[in-house]
Amino acid sequence: SVPFSYNPAMPLLRDIVYSVAAVLSSPVWGYHLLRTGKWRTDWAGRFGKVPAGALNGRAGEAQGGPTIMIHAVSVGEINATRLLVRQLEEAFEGKCRLVITATTNTGIARATELYGDRHIVLRYPLDFTLSVRRFLDAVKPDLVALMELELWPTFVQECDRRGIPIGVINGRLSERSYKRYRLIRALVRPSFARLKFAAVQTKDYAERFIGMGTDPSRVQVTDSMKWDTASVADAAAMPGASELAVAMGIDRSRPLIVCGSTGPGEEELLVAARPQGVQLMIVPRKPERFNEVAATMQNLEPSQSIVRRTEHADGTTRSPGGSELFLLDTMGELRKAYALADVVIVGRSFIDLYGSDPMEPAALAKPVIIGPRYGDFRDAVETLKAAEGILITDKPCEAASGLLADRDAARRLADNGQKAILSRQGATARHVKLIRDVLRPEVNSAAPAATMNRRED
Repeated sequence: SVPFSYNPAMPLLRDIVYSVAAVLSSPVWGYHLLRTGKWRTDWAGRFGKVPAGALNGRAGEAQGGPTIMIHAVSVGEINATRLLVRQLEEAFEGKCRLVITATTNTGIARATELYGDRHIVLRYPLDFTLSVRRFLDAVKPDLVALMELELWPTFVQECDRRGIPIGVINGRLSERSYKRYRLIRALVRPSFARLKFAAVQTKDYAERFIGMGTDPSRVQVTDSMKWDTASVADAAAMPGASELAVAMGIDRSRPLIVCGSTGPGEEELLVAARPQGVQLMIVPRKPERFNEVAATMQNLEPSQSIVRRTEHADGTTRSPGGSELFLLDTMGELRKAYALADVVIVGRSFIDLYGSDPMEPAALAKPVIIGPRYGDFRDAVETLKAAEGILITDKPCEAASGLLADRDAARRLADNGQKAILSRQGATARHVKLIRDVLRPEVNSAAPAATMNRRED
């Protein structure tokens, strides 16, 4: 890769640009924070402050092993780290300190739920110089692995300046994002060029990383870890699924369509076209839309009571058959809902939001329907499509009705989808090997990580 000389003025210049942009856009993001309640967040963490004692008392501490930082933006990326974390624990025999970071409140909550009892969960800092340096001074990672992309220039440059290997795992760079990056290539190319490794999902993504400046010798196609974390399982034995059905009053003797990760405008489409007598569960992608979606559903079906999961989160239950419309307004229970479904409709694919992940329901051997706008999940959808394991249509309820009427067709679709998932698994082990290979010089050397592989910026 092309070396970039370190210019001390660049961090200050970026801080000024960030500050000006924050002030100018404050009416927009300020209104959004107030409207959604997201202003109630860990502001100290966002500015790089690590809580006292947060780095103590977790697995791998004082074991002589490396500190590995894994960053994932939000819930979806955090979920995709589950098997990776488990395999890293096994590969290092517990002698590594894992630091899991996330950007969003929901990502932090999910990471804490999954890892808070044994690993360190922290807020990823804003990309101001002081925030990044304060964070890295406290954490002192031996390696930083960024899930999918998430390249912030100050963070990448500061890791590189300190000799901390930083790279991308489970990498993605969609055609849409690539076109945007190309417009500002001069600004983002240094960050791509500083990557010590880039493990990406497809050959197309690899070519785009190289096109943005990553050294070709540091790019490898490892496939997607989501094929692994979409763990193949018996839906009937899914932990917590039966309890969810009982709590919400879902009638297990009647068909249920689960619409996962829906976006604005899709709820109207799905509720209005719901097959008569069929139960429908809506699971919006964003939690700030829960109340809005509940009101939309009620307006479209005034004769039905809308059963919300949060109304029964305290352990109370509802008798089955009281309603046909359900709203899953909690986080982390989508997999349970998929396990209950007779047909799954994957949202954000009937409007211009570029789709959602169809792997999870396919892994549970559910017949899956997705809309034609799935650009961000093209590889997954095309794999399932080639195996005849998914239906692509702009009339999801009509397709769901057909599958409910033809159970043999539904079973073939579900079986084909699950087999396709199995055929693509193994990426997590390749990522673990890559991390170990990159770490080996740092781990085996007596020199501190901060002085290893230093390159003048």
